[in-house]
Order: sequence, then structure tokens, then C-alpha cells
Amino acid sequence: MKAPVTLMQYLLEQQRSGKLPVDLSVLILSIAQTCQRIAAAVHQGALAGVLGAAGSENVQGEEQKKLDIIANEMLVAGCGCMGVLAGMASEEMDEILPMDAAAAQGDYLLLFDPLDGSSNIDVNVSIGTIFSVLKRTGSGQLTEAEFLQPGRDQVAAGYCLYGPQTTLMLTVKQGVVMFTLDTTTGEFVLTRKNVTVPADTKEFAINMSNMRHWAEPVRRYIQECLDGTDGTRDKNFNMRWVASMVAEVHRILSRGGIFMYPWDKREPEKPGKLRLMYEANPMSLLIEQAGGKATNGKERILDIQPEKLHQRVPVILGAQNEVERATSYHA
Repeated sequence: MKAPVTLMQYLLEQQRSGKLPVDLSVLILSIAQTCQRIAAAVHQGALAGVLGAAGSENVQGEEQKKLDIIANEMLVAGCGCMGVLAGMASEEMDEILPMDAAAAQGDYLLLFDPLDGSSNIDVNVSIGTIFSVLKRTGSGQLTEAEFLQPGRDQVAAGYCLYGPQTTLMLTVKQGVVMFTLDTTTGEFVLTRKNVTVPADTKEFAINMSNMRHWAEPVRRYIQECLDGTDGTRDKNFNMRWVASMVAEVHRILSRGGIFMYPWDKREPEKPGKLRLMYEANPMSLLIEQAGGKATNGKERILDIQPEKLHQRVPVILGAQNEVERATSYHA
């Protein structure tokens, strides 16, 4: 039996082959170690008094959970001291956080959703941390403009899922790999290489309760899925919905599917619900590296030029053929 490959061993091998800079490897390890601490807090739950609302709102006007704030603080503390970052940005922070000028600074920018799916925290459903890494483009004083890079310029992305197992999904633009936390050793161990998303699927994920609010192209696509073999499609579909993007994407990377979070007419001034920089870009890079596709209904998500830090977008991602079909209805 082959010895298990740890995350550190995997990253060292990527370094030796010239595919991964040392500083980026250090950053990924610090993210993984911080996610272990977040996982411990999540699993303690009510025992540690970390459930429930924090009594505050984030920059998007959404109620913050106690664990949102705790996870955010853990990531800032755990990753900000490594000397490899120039700055950070978070869904839970109004503005960018430059690293202390008096401390050692690096060339990377870390963006994250510290706890995706936080509406599920109190009901013990899978949640997770999503992260995106960019390379700094300038020098001198760090500005928000340096974070506004299209998703295709990410140098790494991933998420840590806190569920029955704690799972780290990672891409450094050499495909997608999955690690599972071995709680007996405290190490993330490689459990899947070359993660791929099948081009076809019979499973879709969308919040059906909002169907009456969607634009016609989305209603058309979903109605065809619901009609199955009685309609224009030659197959029947199953629907899934967890209300946690990290859990939805993990299922797609595990067994296939299509995920949609479209624009709806209740807030017509907002192009979508999900954040481009903290959610759509890192998840789209993972999906594309696994052979899938990701669009906003009109263009590739990774080609969108961000205009602001907390920009929102509609999202269609997953199985290539289904994403292409759903996107074509928006033409």
C-alpha cells in the first residue's frame, strides 16, 4: 500500500517541478491550517457558544453570524503573519486590508468568503471557506484597484468544506485535487487526483421557490429539466438545493451537475446574488480546471473585468453541455 500524500508533500512536489512558487505554497499551507481551526470552531458549535447572530451586518447589509466574524478573524490572523501577502479582502470586511508596512510583505493578494452558507450554521448543514489568490500587479501603497483583476488571473483557488469530513478542494491551475483532513494526525491527505466534472448530467441545483422571479431564459431551461422525457429533453432530471454554494459545488466536483444562481426581479438593480471576487471567481476556476464551464448567462465568468470589490454576478456553472445550453438561451 502506498503511503498517503499530505498537502505539504503535494505542494513540495509542485515546487520541485517548478509549477508552484515557494511563497504561494506557504500561503496555501497557512490557509489550510487556518481552516482546520475554523473546522474545530464549527464542530464545537453550541458547546463553544458560537452559534446564532452576531447582532451586526456586513457591507452587503446581510446579518452576520457569530461564526462569520470568528472565521474572518482567524483567516486575517492566520494568513496575515506569514510575510507572503500584500493584502486581503473579505466578504465580511468593507475595505481591503493591506499588510502592516512595518512587517514583512509579499506579492500575493488573498480574497475570501470566510464562511459560505452561513444561513445553515445553526441547523448543522455543510458550510465552508472559499478563497482566491491573485498576484499583486503594482508596488508602493496597496490600493483596491490592484484587487480588481479578472478571474482568469487567479494563481490559486479553492475551498474547505466543513461537513461529515473536512475537505479541501484546491487548484493551482494544474487541475483540481482534493484533500481530506485526517483528524488522527491533523494532516490534510490527498484523497482524489485529477477531479473532473462530466460534460453531461441529470442533476440541477437551483432555488425553485424563486422561479416566478427569474428571467425567461432561466425559466425555460428549468422547465425543460422539470418536463424531462415528457418535454423536449431526452432524459429526466433530479433537483438538489442545499443553500450553500460550497456544498453545491462540492457535489458537482464529486459527481457532476449544474448549479444556477440567477438574477431575479425582486432586486432588479442587482445583477445577481453571489459575489464575483469571493465566490464566483474561485469556484469558476475550480470548475473550469475540472473540465466544466462557468458563465453569467452571457459571458465566461473568469473574463469579467471587476468594477468594484463587492460586485455581484449571476452564476451558471458545472457540466459543460448543460451550461452551454442554459447560456445559449440568454442569447
